[in-house]
Amino acid sequence: MTAGRALLAALAIAALPPVARAQAPAPAGPDEAPPADARAWFDRLSPEEQDALRERYERWKALPEEEKTRLRERLERLRALPPERRAEVERNWRAFQRLSPQQRQDLLDRFARWREMPLERRAQLRAAFREVLHASPRDRERFLENLRRWNEMTPAERERARERWRERRERRR
Repeated sequence: MTAGRALLAALAIAALPPVARAQAPAPAGPDEAPPADARAWFDRLSPEEQDALRERYERWKALPEEEKTRLRERLERLRALPPERRAEVERNWRAFQRLSPQQRQDLLDRFARWREMPLERRAQLRAAFREVLHASPRDRERFLENLRRWNEMTPAERERARERWRERRERRR
C-alpha cells in the first residue's frame, strides 16, 4: 500500500464524525485493506460524495492535533467492538440522524448534563431507571403518568413540588 493511498483512506475515515464512521462503508470490507487504487475508488464516488469527502478532509485538517488524536482513539475503540455492539452503535447513529435538528440538540444537551453529573447521581438514576423497567405494567403506567404531569408543570410548580417532597422526607426521619 502506498503512503498516499493509506493517507487518503485514513483521512476519509478519520474525517467522519466519530459515530458516523460506524455507518460509513469502508472502501473495501470493514476489516480489509483500502482499495488498491484509492484514486479509482474516489473517482467512482458521485460528485456530491466527492465534495462531501473534500469538505470532511478540510474540516479534519483544521482540527487541533489533540482532537485528531482523540478521534483516532475513538475509531480504534469502535473497531475493537464486537460486531453485534458495532451494529447497535450503527442503529443508534441512524436513529439519531433521523431526529430533527432541535431534537438532536436537545439530546446532546441532556447528554452533556448527564456527563457533568457526579458518578453517584448517575448510579442513582440508573438504578431508578432499572426499577421502572422491571416494575409491573400498572406501576410503570403510574410512573409515566407522573412524568407527563411533571413535564407539564412550570418551573415554579416543580420547585414547590420539590419543596413538599423535601418536607415529607424530613418528617419521616
